[in-house]
Amino acid sequence: MIDHITFGVSDFKRSVAFYDQALKPLGVARLFTPDPSTTEGVQVTGYGDDRPWLWLAEEDTTTGKLHIAFSASTRSAVDAFYHAALQAGARDNGPPGLRPHYHPNYYAAFVYDPDGHNIEAVCHITSSAP
Repeated sequence: MIDHITFGVSDFKRSVAFYDQALKPLGVARLFTPDPSTTEGVQVTGYGDDRPWLWLAEEDTTTGKLHIAFSASTRSAVDAFYHAALQAGARDNGPPGLRPHYHPNYYAAFVYDPDGHNIEAVCHITSSAP
């Protein structure tokens, strides 16, 4: 299952204004805009209903062409994804670990696929058991 998706936009302010208006009739709102100091200086904002699952990011080399995060049921599944992806030819973009700037239990790993897309596996719970 897909946890969230992020894509780069060429004009961040214009895109935010567009998505604020276009998604409102669907019950989707801008829910979270982290301080750029926590996102390597890149402006990002998240849209959703009960949690952000669609993210816009300033187009930048750190965001990759496209970012897709897959839900993992355990932290060990995140670890397994990371190692399997590297063995399959991915490039590292962040080893498994906590990302507390998102939330205290955000455990994720990031890789670039062969086309340069930023692929993530994320677990939102504390358990590492299968």
